[in-house]
Amino acid sequence: MYALWRTIGAVMGYRDVKAQVLSCLRTGDILHESRGDIDIKNLLATGQVTLAEVVEVIGRSRGSDYRCSPHHSVDGVDVHIIQRRHEGVDWYIKWYFVEPTTVFISVHH
Repeated sequence: MYALWRTIGAVMGYRDVKAQVLSCLRTGDILHESRGDIDIKNLLATGQVTLAEVVEVIGRSRGSDYRCSPHHSVDGVDVHIIQRRHEGVDWYIKWYFVEPTTVFISVHH
């Protein structure tokens, strides 16, 4: 079982979060959270968007596109969210880290 990894703002700022998620995407070290509406809410899991597209969106994101909040059911886990417009499309990307993996909750337009 993977150890949960809490990202603490003072220790891990946006640049660190961004670097970690991009590293996981580039190495394929990702998982997808199970959910009932995965075909709508996680286009990466269903293959409707590619890893390269998600890397591009996150790679071009800025701190103003980012926010972080506690996981709704797992104490001590931060959920990271990027909302931004990229090439005319609004994106919503939501994930958390389970060392050493990134777990995507949502990737959709």
